[in-house]
Order: sequence, then structure tokens, then C-alpha cells
Amino acid sequence: MPFSLTARTGHPDFLDLPWDRPLADWEHERLVEVPSGLHRHVVRFVSYEQGLYVLKELPRRYAEREYRFLRHLADEGVPVVTVVGVASQRSDATGELLQAVLITQHLRYSLPYRLLFARRPARELRDPMMDALVHLLVRVHLAGFMWGDCSLSNTLFRRDAGRLAAYVVDTETGELHVELTDGQRGYDVETAIERCAGELFDLQAQGLLAPDVDPAELGDELRDRYGQLWDELTREEVFGPEERYRIHHRLERINDLGYDVGELELTGDEPGGSAVRMRLHVVEPGRPARLLKERTGIDAQDEQARRLLSDIASFGAWLASEEGREFPPPVVAGRWLERSWEQTLAAVPAELRGRREDPQLFIEILDHWHWLSENQGRDMALTDAADDFAHWVLANEPDD
Repeated sequence: MPFSLTARTGHPDFLDLPWDRPLADWEHERLVEVPSGLHRHVVRFVSYEQGLYVLKELPRRYAEREYRFLRHLADEGVPVVTVVGVASQRSDATGELLQAVLITQHLRYSLPYRLLFARRPARELRDPMMDALVHLLVRVHLAGFMWGDCSLSNTLFRRDAGRLAAYVVDTETGELHVELTDGQRGYDVETAIERCAGELFDLQAQGLLAPDVDPAELGDELRDRYGQLWDELTREEVFGPEERYRIHHRLERINDLGYDVGELELTGDEPGGSAVRMRLHVVEPGRPARLLKERTGIDAQDEQARRLLSDIASFGAWLASEEGREFPPPVVAGRWLERSWEQTLAAVPAELRGRREDPQLFIEILDHWHWLSENQGRDMALTDAADDFAHWVLANEPDD
């Protein structure tokens, strides 16, 4: 059976799959059923020791195009699913040419929007989902990519402390540019509003949205939030000669939003140098996640990383008071890993620990510890809070 398979290293070779049949006709021991969103193409899931993989059947030109786009966006730091390979030049037993298959790695602990709405009331999801989608669209546009198909169905969501993080799933209709025009960005935003509103109207018809939730109103809000975030990240500002402190404040606001500034252009606005024009080159967010990774080796989402870094700082202050001296950040992080992180997670029974990724689980235990300590008027041991959380909360929660 001749066929071509382009695959990245570190993953299965997929050679045991029935590539000589259309994806819809497959019957194989590796196939598994996984909750997912709506798809315009046939999508199947296969399980290997290395993890779960998603196979999508589509014309070769679009499969190879999407493979390149997903790799590029990942290199630019945009949250996307991990693309693994493309199977092309397939044919069946009669020699008839079959469509190509794009292979991506299933995003662990991710939830499609329909499953999110089935599990949680729409009011609880409104702001977190809106924020996640707006930040994702801005990040895509900062990378010079016009998505062309932004929708809830083409996005996966993961818990990120008390928020949601959004990931790009489908890029087959996208376009890559050095920099997007206002018109291209505007088209993408309006497409997102139209498609997301349609998906929410479908949920409303199924009784998954409260009657007072207006999908059209949410579309207008998405447009406004996108405009505010884009303006904050990209606008030029003019400062007077005695207002350089405002430059520092602007950079702080950018960092507070979770973004980094790659370059800062300062140019004289007047021949006499009476004013300075500032233009920022914003790069992808991720400073807290990178800092946490450097200090502890823990991989986390942006908001999770902020919470964990904050807890490390609190632990460092407590350690200094206990020992009577300050410790350098690497020492604090090492002690925190040993005495807080590892002991807390170890207190959760093995059969329950996998229901959340470790950073999310630790943060939820931390919140539970705060709640218990406040109610009892004393500091509980974090391991006792972990045991209580596992027994009374996690055991009754669905598995992500």
C-alpha cells in the first residue's frame, strides 16, 4: 500500500493504521471515542503509548498548508495544538486516490466549548471564555496570521487557575502575512462574532444557555474587548520631556496583561526634541510561565504560573521569618518544591490526581486551604487541605 507519511520525531510511526481506507470506514483497536466539537471534516481519535492523537481527513493541499501554519504559530509562541504529521498520496484497494490525513496530538485536559457549557452554567463561562477568545485572537494577529475561521468549534479550552486558556485547533483557511492590515483584522473579528454567535444560538436552542444570555450582545462585547486590548498593546504614544515615568507605567500595564515587549522605539517627535514618540513591539505572552519553568521545571499556563510564583514568594517570606534571613530565589523555589508542591500533590490519592493537571490541582487545593483556614480561624496544614479537597471536592468532580 503506497502512501507518504511526514511525521515529526518523538511520536509513533502510525504504520499500523489502515491508511488504504477512508477515515470514516476505519475499524481498528486503536480508535477511541472522545468528546469533541463540531467538525466539517471526518475526525477520529487513536490511542498510543505516547498519548492520544487526532486524525482529520481533508484534501492534501489543505492538510499540508495547515501543517505548516500550525508549526509556524507554535514557533511564534501562539497556543496551538501540537501538529505531528501528514499522511498523503493514499489510495484504496482499487487504486482510487484518498484524501490526506492531518495528525495532531490531543491537547491534554482540554475541553470543547459544548462540553464546557454542559458542565457549567453559561453565566460562569461568559467572562472567562470571552477573555480567552479575545487574547487568542490578538495573539494570532500579533503573529501576522489571519485566522479566517475563528469560532468556538475551532478552539479548545483548558483551565488556567480561575480563568480559561484558549488554543487554536483549525487553521486550514488562514493566511500568513508579515503584518496584518486593519481590514484583515477587522474581517477576522467580524467572522469570529458571526460564527460564535451562531454557535451560541445553537446552544440556546438546546437549552444550554440561560434565556437572559444574548449571543448577539456577546458578539458586540467581543468586538469591544478585542479593540481595547489591541489598542493597549499596539498604540503609539507621545510623551513630554518630563513624562518619561509614563513609559515605565505603560510597560508595566503591558506586562500585567501577560505580554512582553520585544523592542521599544523612542523617536523625537519635534525638531527641537520637546516630545518623544514611543512605539512598542509586543511579543507573545509567557513571562510568568518561562520564569516558573526556569526556577522549578514546572510547565504551566500563564495564569497558573502567576499564582504559583505568588505562592513561592509567600513561601519565601515565611521561610525568611522562620530562618531569620533572606534566601535567593533559586533556593526558595527549591525548598518550595520539596516542602510544599511535592508533599501537597502526594497527599492526593493516585486514582484522583489525574483528574486535573498538576498546576491546576495545586492551585485548587491552595484555594481550598485558604477557605478552610479562614473558616477555622487558623492555618491548616496544606497536606490536610489536600486530603480534604480530594475527599469532598475532587472525588465529585468530572475528569478533565
